[in-house]
Amino acid sequence: MSELPDPVPRAFLGVEQSASGQRWVARLDQAGENRALAISQSHGLPELIARVLAGRGVGFDEAVDFLDPTLRRLMPDPGELVDCETAAARIADAIGRGEPVAIFGDYDVDGAASSALLYRFLAHFGVQASIYIPDRIFEGYGPNPQAIGQLADNGARLIVTVDCGSTSHESLAVARQRGVDVVVIDHHQVGETLPDCHALVNPNREDDLSGQGHLCAAGVVFLVLVALHRLLRARGDGRTGTIDLLSMLDLVALATVCDVVPLKGLNRAYVVKGLVAARHLGNCGLAALLKQAGIGGPVTPYHLGFLVGPRINAGGRIGDAALGSRLLTLDDAAEAEEIAARLDGLNRERQAMEVAMLAEAEAEAAAEYGSGEAAAVIVTARQGWHPGVVGLLAARLKEKFRRPAFAIAFDPSGRGTGSGRSIAGFDLGRMVRAAVDEGILVKGGGHAMAAGLTVTRENLGRLRAFFEERAARGVRALTAEHRLKIDGALAASGATLELIDRVEQAGPYGSGHPQPVFALAAHRLVDVRPIGVNHLKLTLAGPDGGRIAAVAFRALDTPLGDFLMARRGDLLHVAGALSADHWQGSRRVQFRVIDAAPAF
Repeated sequence: MSELPDPVPRAFLGVEQSASGQRWVARLDQAGENRALAISQSHGLPELIARVLAGRGVGFDEAVDFLDPTLRRLMPDPGELVDCETAAARIADAIGRGEPVAIFGDYDVDGAASSALLYRFLAHFGVQASIYIPDRIFEGYGPNPQAIGQLADNGARLIVTVDCGSTSHESLAVARQRGVDVVVIDHHQVGETLPDCHALVNPNREDDLSGQGHLCAAGVVFLVLVALHRLLRARGDGRTGTIDLLSMLDLVALATVCDVVPLKGLNRAYVVKGLVAARHLGNCGLAALLKQAGIGGPVTPYHLGFLVGPRINAGGRIGDAALGSRLLTLDDAAEAEEIAARLDGLNRERQAMEVAMLAEAEAEAAAEYGSGEAAAVIVTARQGWHPGVVGLLAARLKEKFRRPAFAIAFDPSGRGTGSGRSIAGFDLGRMVRAAVDEGILVKGGGHAMAAGLTVTRENLGRLRAFFEERAARGVRALTAEHRLKIDGALAASGATLELIDRVEQAGPYGSGHPQPVFALAAHRLVDVRPIGVNHLKLTLAGPDGGRIAAVAFRALDTPLGDFLMARRGDLLHVAGALSADHWQGSRRVQFRVIDAAPAF
């Protein structure tokens, strides 16, 4: 007897097509509903929190531990990572012999945090390492032969690459020729052939069975430091007793959030414990950036990802690539505030640049793909774009078209530097590596959600065709129906600070662990007005008279924004996320609107 096909889930609150063109469905199927009920009844958790846990794959027996992720329970023995012990031994030898060490990092947040993390550890043990961050435009991603030669000329006997190096065969061969050992600590996808180096610690290498491939580079660096600390203690180095590794988790949390790696397993513990460290403001550089961003309340993943991260990235995108890593190594508050101010200025400059480039990218995408519905991958390209901003364009295009997207900046010689962003469920890094293997790209790599590439103009058409063919089946299956998954319904009067605290306890939320989406059913739109650059501020009233303040970010002049502006006074179903807004020392409930529909 053949199995019956799964029934199409009923539309949540009857919303077949929302203002943003989505069909609302319940996140939980019947099995999930049963699991949520069991979690709620057996563990004494509110039904809504049980639904959030069940909707993220948390089992009945895991629920209590899940709400309190600990490093002790989630951290593996670092020795499970291939080459971790070898890497730790080589760095320990450098510490013992007082060898000059150079750290070669990437120009993004993960690279800056990883570099600063290793630098701070080495400094505690008397090693004043140098940090080298390549220029995004003139040097590109990862080690290059000239930079390796320069580090060797400057006396480095050990080079540690962080967040890069796994595919840098030519550059690491130069180091070998110069008699310099290289330890690679990375997380990007690796080919079958590994570069010639002393040790390569990367949970995504094919022979690594640790199961930690979801970590960002800073998360891998931290595991190496744990192994290194253990080894130094075994060798009798008394300084191991005076270093607090847990206090450095603020940098790991920053990198984990900003690199958009899945917030599962060890990554959850990194972020939860790292936020505790960040709130102590022990890192002068991070504290200066938080101050510059005007963050008044406790540090959250949102602050790290959307306020701090872009300021660090601004240096690598359009300014001095080394500013971010230098800032995070500082213990001088005055110098930290000076660099934080420079990064803030660069970030404002980057924002203005992004607005102009995005308009061009969206116009090109519309001309090339129309609504984008028929395309599996959006690829835009133009000469004159700033290569440091293409990743942001790709992210915006991905959001607009709901499919993987690339933006490529060509220079006058016809060489293009591009960046891509993916949708959940589609491995972008693997596709880019396949294009490299086919000879379509000069170079490229990345991970599931983000990738970078270099391509010549004559291969652009071939690249578009290859991406389309490679991604067609997978992407179309993921985008066949625009669905918004709803975790549950609540009323304005039930959206309390206590509920928000319980929801946040089931976090942190991000890639692989999505922010809960709740629906305010049949609430009246009392008021709506534009605020800021392109946001909307709303007041919603529930059937029982309760009211809630809401905001729809970047909604002005979008289908959602147009719908809301035309519906003042109407009854609406409104979907969004709960958050606590900190203002002038007070804390109040705020609802972040992501979609809406008429309540017929």
